[in-house]
Amino acid sequence: MSTYTPKAGEIERAWHVVDAEGLVLGRLASEVAAILRGKHKPIFTPHLDTGDHVVIVNTDKVVLTGAKASDKMVYDHSGYPGGLKSRAYGDALADRSDEAVRRTIRGMLPKNRLGRQMLSKLKVYRGPEHPHAAQEPQPLVIEHARARTV
Repeated sequence: MSTYTPKAGEIERAWHVVDAEGLVLGRLASEVAAILRGKHKPIFTPHLDTGDHVVIVNTDKVVLTGAKASDKMVYDHSGYPGGLKSRAYGDALADRSDEAVRRTIRGMLPKNRLGRQMLSKLKVYRGPEHPHAAQEPQPLVIEHARARTV
């Protein structure tokens, strides 16, 4: 018996909305990356894009645990000698929280054409509004990514 491979027409893509308020950044990113890849579906195939669309709102209220806001660094390189720039992750979240969340999720996807195709299904917004109401997205609750309160 041969291995089942879904055809392009057999892949159904749903829309999910994630409210990032109070969620830990890394745990949120790993859950969303799995949904973008399609690992939650029984038809998951590593070499195909079987994932769903994800809309993330309220990225301004995402949380970093421990001292990551000051100790963890974000690096950018211009491609020229001496072109390395670094800043604290907390500063990156304060300036452009949507780009910081997108960058974190991008790091958890494959580093090839397939990963870039998966990333195109991710929509990230700082505030609570998004323009994707016509697609009838379903709210996705990621409960274990909540910040722990002691």
